[in-house]
Amino acid sequence: MGMSAAPAAAIETTAIARLPGGDLPYTLRRSPRAHRLRVVIHPERGVVVTLPPPTRRGWARADGLVVDFLAEREAWLRRHLGRQAAARARLLDRPSLEDGRTVPYRGLPHRVRFLDAPEGTRRSRVSRVGADDGDELLVERATRDQRPAASILEAWFRERARAELEQAIARHAPAMGVAPARVTIRDTTSRWGSCSRKGNLSFSWRLVLAPPAALETVAVHELCHLRVFGHGPRFRALLAGRIPDHADHRRWLRRHSDELHAALD
Repeated sequence: MGMSAAPAAAIETTAIARLPGGDLPYTLRRSPRAHRLRVVIHPERGVVVTLPPPTRRGWARADGLVVDFLAEREAWLRRHLGRQAAARARLLDRPSLEDGRTVPYRGLPHRVRFLDAPEGTRRSRVSRVGADDGDELLVERATRDQRPAASILEAWFRERARAELEQAIARHAPAMGVAPARVTIRDTTSRWGSCSRKGNLSFSWRLVLAPPAALETVAVHELCHLRVFGHGPRFRALLAGRIPDHADHRRWLRRHSDELHAALD
């Protein structure tokens, strides 16, 4: 989440850190937008280390600095990578969507069930229904609809995401004295939302899989960027004034990122 200008060019290479616990592969990103060394665990790419370009003063030779940085955090890295691997193994054991997989929607598990749509139906329909053994997403598949199961569900999730994000924006933007120039729904992997210098907001459709409070937190976070550039004290105060427990919802998104990004895989 955050304010962004036009994407800056970043150079990426793969490397291996020789650590006490064994070799640790990682991706090294040299980004003009970076001001310090930072490490994240990406849901698909594993450990990603970002640091300023070598042309910036003091950053030409940073190999030793990176290895020391990773060594200091090795226990944390190994722990999270282990959780990530275990979560990935659980995801691989899931049934297919058409065989009744359970997927999250608004933070709650929903079993997917496919039925043939009534004769003459031109396009597949998705509806949320209650069942004795839990909530379901009922997909009535039209005979003419040749889209894969995941595409049918994603289209429906995108519509719901746009509706809920626009509602959240409508609730908060007037009181904050801001108005986005445009709202775009995308499928991003590294950010839940972003704000351009032109006032355009962009959000991941997968936010609709999360609890509504998490979706609202991201919406307000990006609205705050229409008032304040960056994440300094003024920004944090503005966000906390609208969503006092915003940190809790961001933590939820971090913990469940793998699940949300693999929901329809």
